[in-house]
Amino acid sequence: MSIAFPTPDPAILARREEIVAGLAGLVAPEALIVTEDERRAFETDGLTAYRRMPLAVVLPSSTAEVSAVLAFCNAQGVKVVARGAGTSLAGGAIPQEDAIILGVSKMNRVLDLNFENRTAKVESGITNLAISGAVSHEGFFYAPDPSSQLACTIAGNIAMNSGGAHCLKYGVTTNNILGVTMVLLDGTVVEIGGDHLDSGGLDLLGLVIGSEGQLGIVTEATVRILRAAEGARPVLLGFPSAEDAGACVAAIIASGMVPVALEYMDREAIQITEDFSKAGYPDVPAMLIAEVEGCDSEIDEQLRRIAAIAERHKVMAVRVAKSEAEAAAIWKGRKSAFGATGRVSDYICMDGTIPTGQLPHVLTRIDEIVKREGLRVANVFHAGDGNLHPLIMFDINKPGEMEKAERAGEDILRLCVEVGGCLTGEHGVGIEKRDLMTCQYDPTDLAQQMRVRAVFDPAWLLNPAKVFPLDGRLAA
Repeated sequence: MSIAFPTPDPAILARREEIVAGLAGLVAPEALIVTEDERRAFETDGLTAYRRMPLAVVLPSSTAEVSAVLAFCNAQGVKVVARGAGTSLAGGAIPQEDAIILGVSKMNRVLDLNFENRTAKVESGITNLAISGAVSHEGFFYAPDPSSQLACTIAGNIAMNSGGAHCLKYGVTTNNILGVTMVLLDGTVVEIGGDHLDSGGLDLLGLVIGSEGQLGIVTEATVRILRAAEGARPVLLGFPSAEDAGACVAAIIASGMVPVALEYMDREAIQITEDFSKAGYPDVPAMLIAEVEGCDSEIDEQLRRIAAIAERHKVMAVRVAKSEAEAAAIWKGRKSAFGATGRVSDYICMDGTIPTGQLPHVLTRIDEIVKREGLRVANVFHAGDGNLHPLIMFDINKPGEMEKAERAGEDILRLCVEVGGCLTGEHGVGIEKRDLMTCQYDPTDLAQQMRVRAVFDPAWLLNPAKVFPLDGRLAA
């Protein structure tokens, strides 16, 4: 499988100097990036196997500047690709040669904190972790915690509806956003939602979150902040097989408990992360990390119940964190899994979701699919909600290996849909899964989605060539 890009519009390329001159009149000189060397930093995102040089890069500092840039691009027929921190693993921020990048990284201020109403209003270029840092002195935090939370922005989280390890209890981005300020393609600034739950009328907020930058550019967001629990503690559980670990996950959920996180790693992932993090992980075929929170007595009781359930599923190792340092060590390995894998191999990270009861079957099939291509896979994912992240390892310097990895990844995503899941849990569709959308949706479904998109962007100038199959646009 090779991901295709549309042919650039030669008329736009020929007018590049004119377009750059127009943009120069809208933003400060330091906010416009035009030289080839400087633009190269924006030619790809977390899906680094694919690269395209953008026409120019604009980094506005306010909603007003975003409005002016979009209105100009709309009038000139110039495509616009929104970008947060560029951590997208699905190619959501990869540009085209006839498109500009509009980055929100300079828009990173906290605009308002309301602890009484438990809300924070922020600019969309702020990172997840920075929000928690701004409210931690009052005992609050912002719940979504993708592995890239040190870098990823609220803008990108909203675009892809990101989650993280703690989404089992606290939900993903759509469960934690109350309102947004969004700029439409013609420069119109709209307010959707607000600082309260369940705004009246159409659920436009639900439409925007997860729309991958195709409906407008979000410049501000009102987020829910939550009171931090009195305490939290993880337990590490080792199992003799994926089947036993998967059965334990299902039993924990069925018991009525809702851990704050329930994560899975297989032996390949354990060994890779242990070599990097020295977290003291056991050498077992499958491992779970379960974290619970509350007061000390609540934590002790929940951990006791989890250990008892694990005993009924052949648990080989149980390690309860006794201190903050031990808890940090347990999480260090899990949080560094992607980076640690990147130290030893090129890889692509898939993002399918499945019913949790299908975990043992799907893990067995993933192993068979990847071995069929002569490659290796490290499985690390959010077991509690069935959001899989198999890391398919390959050597990009060996001809044909990347194509093998892509082929295996495509088959894994097809498998997720076949067992009742879907193509993406939190990474989005981007370019990576664009041509697989027909596996999950029939032509009528896709046509309806594209009609909704066209209401906001009739000319298809916002983040084009993403999400929908390239040959499907005319059907809208």
